Amino acid sequence: MPFITQSSIEEVIAKIDAVAVVGDYVRLENRSGRFMGLCPFHTEKTPSFSVNPDLKLYYCFGCGKGGTVLNFIMEMDKLTFPEAVETLAKRFGVVLQYEANGDREVDKNASKIAAFFELYSRITNSFHYLLTKAYQGRPALSYVLSRGISYEMIEKFKLGYAPADREWLFRFLSKKGYSEEFLAVSALFVQKRPRMSFFADRLIFPIKDRLGRTVAFGGRLLSGDGPKYLNTPESIAYKKGQTLFAIDAALPEIKKTQKAYIAEGYMDVIALHQVGVTNAVAPLGTAFTDEQARLLRRFADRVSLVFDSDTAGQSAAVKAILTCRRNGLIVHVVVPNKMVQMSRNSYAEADGDIQNTLKKVIKMKDPADILKEFGKEVLKNSVKSDIFDFDYLVARCKEIYDTNESDGKFKAAAFVFPYLEALDSDIARDTMMGQLADALCVEREAVRNDYNKRRASAFVRNASRGDSQAHQPHNSESICMNDELFLLAVVAVNNTFYPQFRVRISMKEIEDPAAKDIFIALEECFVHDETGLDALLSRIGSENVRKFIVERGASKEFLSNPEQLISDGIKKIKQKRIERRLANIVIELRLIESGQHKDENAYHSVALYEELLLEKMHVDAELRKLKENKE
Repeated sequence: MPFITQSSIEEVIAKIDAVAVVGDYVRLENRSGRFMGLCPFHTEKTPSFSVNPDLKLYYCFGCGKGGTVLNFIMEMDKLTFPEAVETLAKRFGVVLQYEANGDREVDKNASKIAAFFELYSRITNSFHYLLTKAYQGRPALSYVLSRGISYEMIEKFKLGYAPADREWLFRFLSKKGYSEEFLAVSALFVQKRPRMSFFADRLIFPIKDRLGRTVAFGGRLLSGDGPKYLNTPESIAYKKGQTLFAIDAALPEIKKTQKAYIAEGYMDVIALHQVGVTNAVAPLGTAFTDEQARLLRRFADRVSLVFDSDTAGQSAAVKAILTCRRNGLIVHVVVPNKMVQMSRNSYAEADGDIQNTLKKVIKMKDPADILKEFGKEVLKNSVKSDIFDFDYLVARCKEIYDTNESDGKFKAAAFVFPYLEALDSDIARDTMMGQLADALCVEREAVRNDYNKRRASAFVRNASRGDSQAHQPHNSESICMNDELFLLAVVAVNNTFYPQFRVRISMKEIEDPAAKDIFIALEECFVHDETGLDALLSRIGSENVRKFIVERGASKEFLSNPEQLISDGIKKIKQKRIERRLANIVIELRLIESGQHKDENAYHSVALYEELLLEKMHVDAELRKLKENKE
C-alpha cells in the first residue's frame, strides 16, 4: 500500500472540523468555547469528555483517554492510520497524494476487516436480489408483504432471502473467487461443516453498524424446523452486545430529537420506521446491554421502550429500564392499555365498530402485529402514548404481587428497589420512595428503612468480594508538573512557535526527562518539516507523556497568549539555572575562604578563588539582564 504524502496528511488535518467529526459519535454541547459530552470510552452520567476545536484534540477528564481527531476515529471505527486519513479526506474534500515508492506492509487485521466488509456487502446485495427479483424468493417476499411491510421498507433495510439449499452460498462465493480458508472464518458457515450456511430458507435482515456497513445477518425461519430467529456469530467486526439493529437508519432522527425508541425485534423496528418513527432500534437477540445503552446515550437522553405485551416482553422491559437508568437515560414505556386510550382520543368521532376494533389492540403483542392488523395510523398513535418508567414499575409490581398482604407489599417494594438504586439523583430517589410508599399504602419511613438495609447488605457483599464501582479520575502517573514540563507542554500544544523557541533555549538547558522527550520530538518534527499535533505525538515514545500533552491541551490553559507563556517560561528556566550556578559559586568561595575546599594546594585555591569571583561577576550581570528583560 503506498504512503500518503506528509503534505496530504497535513492538508487533511488542517481541514478537519473536530467538533463535526466527534459530534458524529458523541452529542456535544458548547460550554464557553469548550465542547463537552459523555465519554464514549467509559460509563458516566456527568459529561467529562471534551473536544478542543482549535487543537483538534479530544480528552476525557474522567478516564484519561485522549488524542487527536485521527486517533479518535481510528479508535471508534477500528481503522488504521491511512484508513482514517482517507476517510477524513473524503469527508472534507481533500485529494490525497501518494508517494510512488512507498510500499509497506498493511496491517493484517485491518486488511481482514476490510475484506470482511466487502464480503458482507456483496452478500447483502445477493440476498436482496433473491428476495425481490428471483423466483425462489417469492414465498419470502409474499410473507413480508403479508405482514404489512411496504416495498419502500424492503429497499430501505435491504431485506433478503437465503435459499433452502444450505450449500448454495458456498458455491456462489467460491465462484466469485473467495478462498475456502477465508470463508471458513467469515462467520457465515457451520464450523464443523464449512460448506453449510447458517441460513437456509430464511428471511434475511442485514445488521449494519453506525456507518451503514453490514457486519452481520439475522434470519427468520420460513419453513421447517429450527430456531425462529438466528444471527450470525460474533466476529472481528461484530459484537452483538455493542450493536443495535437499524442504528444507521435511526441515528439522524435520534440526533435531531435526542430520543430513541427501543423495540424487541427486526420486524417491530421496520414497522415503526414505516409509520414515521424513524428513531427506532432493537437489540440483537439478547437483552438490552450496557454497551448498547452507552451507544444511545452519546446521542440521546431519553428512550421509549416498545416491548411485547406478553410476560417475556414485560420482563425484558423491566431489565431494559434498569440498564437505561444505570447509563443515564430517562425512560418511558409504551403499554397496551395506553395505546387503546390514545387511539380512542385520536378517533373521538369514530363509530362503535371502530371503537371495538381499537379495543382489540390491547391483545396485540408487538408493533408489527398492530401494523398488520390495524394499519399505520393506529400504530403511529399507539407509540406516542407512553408512561414514565417508575409509574410502569409500580403498576407492574402491583400486578405481580398481592399488595393487600404485608408479604406482597414487601416483595413489591423490593421489586422497585433496583430502579431506585440506578437513579443518579438523591432528590429523585427520595421523591419516588415516597410515591412507592403511597402506592403500597405503607409508611414512607418503612420503605426507606428497607431500602437502606438492602443497600447496606449489598455493600457488605461487594466489599467481601473486593468489588469497587467507584471510578478514580485519571492521573498521569510519573508525570510531575514543573517549570520545564510546563514550558515544553505549551510549545507542544502551540508548536508553530517552535522555530523561534529553539533559537532562544537549548536542549542542554532542560533537565526533566519528560520535558526532554517533548523537546526531542519537537526537534525531529522541525528537521523533517512536520507540523501538527498528530506528527508530534507520533514521535513521543512515552504513553504517559502523550497523555499529559493531550490533557493539558484539552484544558485550554496553554492557549491563552501562548507567546507570552513561552517567553515567561524561558525566562524562568534560564533564571533558575543561573541562580543555581550562582549559589554553587558562592558555596565554593566560602569553602575556599574557610580552608575547607577539597583542593588543599594554596596556589590552586587562590587561582580558583579569582576565577570564581570573575565568573560570579559575569553570572550576576547575566542575571540582571534577564530580570530586566534584556535576555
